Amino acid sequence: MTTSLTTESIWRDFHAQLFTFIRRRVRDDALADDLLQQVFLRIHTRIETLRDETKLNAWIYQIARNVIADHYRAKSEAAPLDQEIPEPEQARDNLADQLAPSIRNFVAALPPAYRDAFLLTEVEGLSQVELAQQLGLSVSGAKSRVQRARAQVKQMLLDCCHFEFDRRGGVVNYYPRIDCCEQCACTN
Repeated sequence: MTTSLTTESIWRDFHAQLFTFIRRRVRDDALADDLLQQVFLRIHTRIETLRDETKLNAWIYQIARNVIADHYRAKSEAAPLDQEIPEPEQARDNLADQLAPSIRNFVAALPPAYRDAFLLTEVEGLSQVELAQQLGLSVSGAKSRVQRARAQVKQMLLDCCHFEFDRRGGVVNYYPRIDCCEQCACTN
């Protein structure tokens, strides 16, 4: 399709808006200028592909989004991997080792019924069905007891320490709170 639009007229009408659009996504003026130039280079080389001039605005902004996406894609592919990044399992194991004394203290502070349920399932490895049989409880009663024990231990940990989590909910770090309790071993 032949169009009456020129790159110059599009520049005149859209460059300020496009710069703002790009700048909000890259947070760097020089980079935004570079990407704006790439956008207009693509506009210039592809202006003949615009089929409907009434959709010019959408067409231009789609080109801008693609240029920004290409920039971030190229940036992530070029980033070197650090050889010293610990394996996630290793980092989790280190945190578990550090928190183990505190967890032992918190479990010891549980009421006896909850402590027994926790120890038999989490330490001894009994299933909740086996726990129910051993303690003479219904399966739902055993599940409830284990869940309450876990919730109490979790609450004691949260009351004592501030935790940082990754996107998946895994603990990546922790810090003792100022008013950390006596049972917590994280400050020792």
